[in-house]
Amino acid sequence: MTTTRLELSRLLPGHPPQDDACVARLKEELSREDGVQTLQLELLPTGAALSVEHDGSVLSAAALEGAARRVGSEVQTRFKHETLQLGGLHCSDCANAIEGVTRRLDGVLEANATYATEKLRVTFDTTKANREQIAREVEGLGYRVQGGRAVSHRDNGTGVAETGATETGDEHEEGGHAHSGKVLGLPLGLFLSLLSGAALLLGWAGGRFFGLPFPVSLAFYLLAYAAGGYDATRHALRAARKRRFDIDVLMVVAAIGAASLGEWPEGALLLFLFSFGHALEHYAMDRARGAIRALAELAPKTARVRRDGLEQEVPTHSLRIGELVLVRAGERIPADGRVSEGSSAVDQAPITGESLPVEKEPGDPVFAGTINGDGYLGVETTKAPEDSTLARVIEMVEQAQVAKSPTQRFTERFERIFVPSTLVVTAAVIVLPPLFGFPFAESFIRAMTLLVAASPCALALGTPSAVLAGIARAARSGVLIKGGVHLENAGTAAVVAFDKTGTLTEGKPKVTDFYTPDGTPADEAELLARVAAAESRSTHPLAASLVREAEARGLELPAVDAFEALKGRGASASVAGVSLLIGNDRLMQENGVQPDADLQRRKEALEADGKTAMLIAVDGALKGLVAVRDEPREAAREAIATLKASGIKRTVMLTGDNRRVAEAIGRELGVDEVRAELLPEDKVSAIEELKERYGKVIMIGDGVNDAPAMVASTVGVAMGGAGTDVALETADIALMADNLARLPYAIELSRASRRMIQQNLLISLGVIALLVPSALFGLASIGVAIIFHEGSTLIVVLNALRLLGFKGRSTSPARPSLQSAPA
Repeated sequence: MTTTRLELSRLLPGHPPQDDACVARLKEELSREDGVQTLQLELLPTGAALSVEHDGSVLSAAALEGAARRVGSEVQTRFKHETLQLGGLHCSDCANAIEGVTRRLDGVLEANATYATEKLRVTFDTTKANREQIAREVEGLGYRVQGGRAVSHRDNGTGVAETGATETGDEHEEGGHAHSGKVLGLPLGLFLSLLSGAALLLGWAGGRFFGLPFPVSLAFYLLAYAAGGYDATRHALRAARKRRFDIDVLMVVAAIGAASLGEWPEGALLLFLFSFGHALEHYAMDRARGAIRALAELAPKTARVRRDGLEQEVPTHSLRIGELVLVRAGERIPADGRVSEGSSAVDQAPITGESLPVEKEPGDPVFAGTINGDGYLGVETTKAPEDSTLARVIEMVEQAQVAKSPTQRFTERFERIFVPSTLVVTAAVIVLPPLFGFPFAESFIRAMTLLVAASPCALALGTPSAVLAGIARAARSGVLIKGGVHLENAGTAAVVAFDKTGTLTEGKPKVTDFYTPDGTPADEAELLARVAAAESRSTHPLAASLVREAEARGLELPAVDAFEALKGRGASASVAGVSLLIGNDRLMQENGVQPDADLQRRKEALEADGKTAMLIAVDGALKGLVAVRDEPREAAREAIATLKASGIKRTVMLTGDNRRVAEAIGRELGVDEVRAELLPEDKVSAIEELKERYGKVIMIGDGVNDAPAMVASTVGVAMGGAGTDVALETADIALMADNLARLPYAIELSRASRRMIQQNLLISLGVIALLVPSALFGLASIGVAIIFHEGSTLIVVLNALRLLGFKGRSTSPARPSLQSAPA
């Protein structure tokens, strides 16, 4: 049996690395090929791949790849992913209605609508459905489809997948909802609501205090009904035609019921507060959406480039890879690239959350949306504008709103059962009590009060508003959280597992000790210069650290006459007429170099600290000792201590390095457990074992070598997401800067978000639990029910918005990176 791995990026160019309808179809078709036994999607450091077990005598690897390419091409042609920008949504239940109706369409495989971003992401079979049909179905509910973004798959001929998008339709106007038009300077929804309130007040006060005839008061009440119930009635009728019974239906039925009993003021009050509540919700939710919209505003609209020897200003979207962009002091950098001219300090807070500017010189990477300091920079673009780190972060933050959290899925399931049940119970309250002599009017008003009391508006809005605010706040602090499920899970993890190299350590060995027993500083400098000159001929990673140390001290390296690398022992060289040996005890013994007790004791002590110590002999005599180590990150010890203080039960280091070095680093940083000399599959096994023993596990690594372990963990966290494409793809959470201090902050933010979600659930369910029996037993009037219902909805939204100002207790976050975003 043969196993062949097929890169998903080659089969479905531009496709996200996930198991969805396209991948399922690809697997289904390939499984029918003669000789194929099993297929499995794997997430590798290089991206997603299909691992196929097949009989090589029946189906060769080349034939399998050919079949896979053919099937992949058919899948791309047949299935389409599209994002539609919605308008006219006035509550989270609108998104649920759109999602439910769209999913029922023949040919639609996946549909996810979200009120937070006002978008519908849909996957459909083009042989059965099309965008126009989906748009008509959505518009049939009374909502607008303002535009769409179709994901197109293309290959640039090199096998590297690219993702393209084409925008169609209107621009997103002021949040894209029915409240977007303006009347007298006010959003339409707010204007209609205030008109409803004014008409209600005039009708009630005119009849009560000024003796207006009832027909005149009734006219005002009818105006209040028309203005306050316009949106709700329109959506309720269309939803009912599609067999969707949502919150709008409950409110409209309750208002009509109140009117039928002559309770015009109560019905008008219901529609006024319902519409006014939604108008305020829009304002509050737009504040949260503003944090995401501000991301898009970070990149400048134009860029100054040098073309054909001339400087000219061009639209940013027209930049090409390899162009030279000229960035003056104080300007935002328009594209991802590499510095080729000049030097300056760059404020990277908008992308990485770092609080201090970072010095940039030729060869250093820079990111779109970051702010140049006092110097001039010439930047060679390395990515197209649509592929920049900023563009991908914006896309992923928006996608994160679609990935529903466990609590959100629970509330939606609850609503699907609860709303129809409420209608059934309401009908029973109207019909049954009068059969036993209870007054019909009283029974009916209680039923209408029940409709208001049981309407789960706050429940529907409490979780998505908290998720939106939490993810937006994280993005402003250099932490990219790719879904509500990860936002919730990170705060409940019991264990944090760390990769060592590049995560807990700098990932770059450096000289920690250089010792000469008898020499003066001048003698030490001369010896280091000779050793560094010899090691400059070596390709060993430790050799580079000696060269860097000499350069840092400003030493001039002498000429090297001869050099030989000695595998497993070190190196020998002739430098400026002097014979050098650099290496371990075995090398010295082989060359007859006499041991030195003092140097040997120092060497053993350094090795006990996890350092790699090398002896230096000059012309056959021991003259010194050098020690090298991949040093721990400055923030690592504090981050681990903060995690423990915050309630993390166990911290674990998982590394492929040797045990002695790993344990020394672990002791120094305060890690509870060290597992060393692990292969990638051993790390996966370790994660599975930790999950079995402790529950949820966070794995943090560099996003490349640790991808399998990160996928196996509950929440995978990648370091340095701003500079690593794979980190953005594979991780559930990406720390955009190489700063471990962001991890405790991310966990604290997750816990704060969970608290907000739980508080919102408690408030919304508590109000329902209080009002429903009060309505049934006649203890609450419809007016009281209306006030409590709308009040709880506003409370949960405003409570969630507190996350936008979250700073954390244990670590102070970087200053907000989105200066234009609300706090």
